[in-house]
Amino acid sequence: MIQEKHIEATLKEMFANLKFTQEPSGLYDPLRYMIEIGGKRIRPRLCLTTYALYKDSFSEEILSPAAAIEVFHSFTLIHDDIMDKADVRRGVPTVYKKWDENTAILSGDVMSIESYRMIAKAPAAALPAVLALFSDTAAQVCEGQQYDMDFEGLPQVPMEDYLKMVGLKTAVLIACSAKMGALIAGASAREADLLYKFGYDLGLAFQIADDLLDTYGDPAVFGKAIGGDILNNKKSWLLTRALEKAGTERFAEALAMPVSTDAEKEAKITAVKNLYAELNIEQEAKEEIIRFHNQAMGYVKELNLGLIKSEMLHRYADMLLGRRK
Repeated sequence: MIQEKHIEATLKEMFANLKFTQEPSGLYDPLRYMIEIGGKRIRPRLCLTTYALYKDSFSEEILSPAAAIEVFHSFTLIHDDIMDKADVRRGVPTVYKKWDENTAILSGDVMSIESYRMIAKAPAAALPAVLALFSDTAAQVCEGQQYDMDFEGLPQVPMEDYLKMVGLKTAVLIACSAKMGALIAGASAREADLLYKFGYDLGLAFQIADDLLDTYGDPAVFGKAIGGDILNNKKSWLLTRALEKAGTERFAEALAMPVSTDAEKEAKITAVKNLYAELNIEQEAKEEIIRFHNQAMGYVKELNLGLIKSEMLHRYADMLLGRRK
């Protein structure tokens, strides 16, 4: 079994050595920019981790597909930032702000294409299953983004619909990462499916934690301004649950508050957070994160991997959610 310190070293080397076409620079510089600003690489890390459960060393058969997942994720962020009109990503200007919208759209498109080139380097025996999994996941991520945009025009959405949306937009790519590593390593279909379910529930916990941080996090840690979901009336887990408990009338005045100036933005964030406090929304969100985390750990138990390998997945989950549970 591959040790976690080797996974960490491999991740650093993998992205330090990731190269894109040089010209035209206006097309490919944004790709390099997105990779360089980094992040925790949680998706390729999970892909390498599940592969490491079954193999004793890394090779190109897993390194390229694992990197492809991060490249695809970065493509979605480039386009999401345009749609969300987000100015900052990971503490730096978003691609469309640093360049322009047209450049961001086109660079995002080519980043998606690059991810498929990298997926194609999976071993021949696993390639059909890997490509089907990746293609299905890519479509689902787009479906989730569409639901997210659709929800913006609705006064209220059921929690079931919120969970379906974030399941598509966020959880499926984390689940795909877990299953892909297992498939390439030669795990059984049952094991690969259980790891998918592990990644999916962990992904739901991660998204709810992200929603929580958007309202209650530290901007220096979170990497972007706090309160964006509130300012955009976004159907986050927090707002979805609050409306479920209190109804739209209770929130109508706060949601209609203007956000043209910094003072108005601060006033709206404060008003909504006060309502959340009255309804105990922050604590309920934390409890929901723990619930999905525990469900994910249940799938690890079903795998019967033994103590050492199970603990490896536990530590991954703690890394992902440790400061957010």
